[in-house]
Amino acid sequence: MEWTSRLTEGRLVRRYKRFLADVALADGRTVTAHVPNTGSMLGTRAPGSAVALSRSDSPARKLKWTLELVMSGGCWVGVNTSRTNRMVEEAILARRLGPLRGYGSLRREVRYGERSRIDLLLEDGDRLCYVEVKNVTYRVGKRALFPDAVTERGAKHLRELRRMVVEGHRGVVLFLVNRDDCSSMGPADEIDPRYGRLLREVVEQGVEAMAYRVVNTLEGSSIDRKLRVVL
Repeated sequence: MEWTSRLTEGRLVRRYKRFLADVALADGRTVTAHVPNTGSMLGTRAPGSAVALSRSDSPARKLKWTLELVMSGGCWVGVNTSRTNRMVEEAILARRLGPLRGYGSLRREVRYGERSRIDLLLEDGDRLCYVEVKNVTYRVGKRALFPDAVTERGAKHLRELRRMVVEGHRGVVLFLVNRDDCSSMGPADEIDPRYGRLLREVVEQGVEAMAYRVVNTLEGSSIDRKLRVVL
């Protein structure tokens, strides 16, 4: 996935009100950027961190700037969760994700379960594969961890995927590790032990957990390779 134009670099002043960040640009201006990330951004929110912003001149946008990348641990980390599903979708359609090949169609945000929407639904006749995508930015050592805050919504998604497996379909939780300095993926038990227990439980019952790593640059982002999921 390429950016429509090169990103603008700056320094994070603060993230606040969940979806806002003040960023100091190299030309001396301080701008307010939209932060499309509902998580805590643990490990990627320190004031003074190098960041990269995209800019939109659409008249419909209240804020022209969007926070895309944060430098953490020596690599660019993708924090814009609105791009996560698109990256995975592009990789599936390009047949770069081996375990998800062989489906004739792909649909987004399809209703299923109890008032839920699946990120991606892969279909081939009667064969259905429900794919829930999670953007992962937190790490300890070389291990990526999810979630970075307690997530009841994430737990609900796991239960919904388990229900699809019981009904005879594939259910996949795909952790997109949006940084290139990790070699494995696992649950963040110290942050949300309930999610970790549930993830292990549903995997034992047939839900597939897979992880892929992303390399981010100021020109674009691409899925690098598959990571081991260590439960």
